[in-house]
Amino acid sequence: MRARVVAFPIKGRNWCFSRSRDTVSVGATSEQPPPSIKDLWAQITTRGRKPQENAEAVVDFFADKMNRSWSVFEKAPEGTIKNRIHSLGVWLLSRVRPSEIFLKSVSKDVTKLDITYPMSLNPRLVRRRLRHIALRGAAIHRQKFYGSACLLPLTSVFTILPLPNVPFFWVLFRTYSNWRALQGSERLLLLVSDSPDAWHLLKCKEQENDSDKLLPNSSSNPECHSPWALQPSLELERIMDSKDLEQGLDCGTISEICNVFELEKKEIVKYREYQ
Repeated sequence: MRARVVAFPIKGRNWCFSRSRDTVSVGATSEQPPPSIKDLWAQITTRGRKPQENAEAVVDFFADKMNRSWSVFEKAPEGTIKNRIHSLGVWLLSRVRPSEIFLKSVSKDVTKLDITYPMSLNPRLVRRRLRHIALRGAAIHRQKFYGSACLLPLTSVFTILPLPNVPFFWVLFRTYSNWRALQGSERLLLLVSDSPDAWHLLKCKEQENDSDKLLPNSSSNPECHSPWALQPSLELERIMDSKDLEQGLDCGTISEICNVFELEKKEIVKYREYQ
């Protein structure tokens, strides 16, 4: 799958990296019936599946359960315990760094990357910034993933209380979120690499994810091309022209960029606030 990443300086030396929204099947997952334990068991007991695929299936199953439970809390009446828990969750989510949200958006099915940036910027600088956020993200989220996983047994003790175990579910979410960000960091590092070996590894992973296209002689090192494409944007340059980056882009400029390139405004604003 091809994805577009928009990169531009937003305040001082702070850069913004965000993936454009996918316009296909926006509400498809919410209309599907929730998977059951029986469905999960049938999936992981299928012959020929790798342990990593089974682990991802289990993680996705519980992530879907958390998302559906969160939707129930979101629709709770004002003043109820569920509504207050939802308000607390929104506040906690607002403190998640925007780089983590970006790395989570680089999923394992992304095999091609279009990098859009202002025309005046050096393309080598843009790619160097992307590699830096991938390397830094891999180190940070690997450490945070192990730390969150170690806290899970401790927070599970609170299940004896008659109230919802908010600490456990928050730590569980942080474990899942850091794991997704770690996977996204590793995928992004492959996507922006200069090495043909990394491109071949990416091609092999693409073939493994699609068993119908897996060829018997796929190990013969087929010709691989660069998975990234630099796309300098005159439109983005025009929007940012004459803006004072020391003070940061104003909300009007950010809104225009988000409308043109299909970005989430609340995520972009976070880059302006975080150092």
